[in-house]
Amino acid sequence: MVKNLYKTREYTNILRQADIFCDLTDHQLDMVAAFCSEIRPKAGEIIFEENSAGDELYVVASGEVEILVNPALIRSTSNEQPTRPLAIATIRRGQTFGEIALVDQGLRSASARCASKKARLLVIPRSQLISLCDQYPDLGYRLMRNISADLAFKIRDTDLTIREYLLWHPPKRGSRSG
Repeated sequence: MVKNLYKTREYTNILRQADIFCDLTDHQLDMVAAFCSEIRPKAGEIIFEENSAGDELYVVASGEVEILVNPALIRSTSNEQPTRPLAIATIRRGQTFGEIALVDQGLRSASARCASKKARLLVIPRSQLISLCDQYPDLGYRLMRNISADLAFKIRDTDLTIREYLLWHPPKRGSRSG
């Protein structure tokens, strides 16, 4: 029991550093921390694959995680060299990933790969988090507001990246556009 309480406190402190848990009270953070688990993936290990089912949210406690997309899913590779997944973001301590599947229960929009030797991730199951949000609407409102803000930030960043790419790699004349 003492170890469990120690882990809950430790997880609470980790959650406190994550933007999506901003404005939650200590008691609310403790409730979320109570059902967290942790994983320690090895460098290069795939945490989840693009287009796979997912129902967990991840918080980086230490280390780094790369978010990858596979260009072959949208581009023919018949006349080109085989494509490899491309890193589109690096997630560091206090940041989260996996929230899209958490919100809509859809397939993962990208893969996640451990990018450092000593990574430590908290894993938050969707079912327990949603149940907590249902039981405590104030917590649910704050959390969903923060997840929405986080996703909006990520969408804007992706939009800027796409615009930058198009500026430096304009479509060839006569080429088909999506």
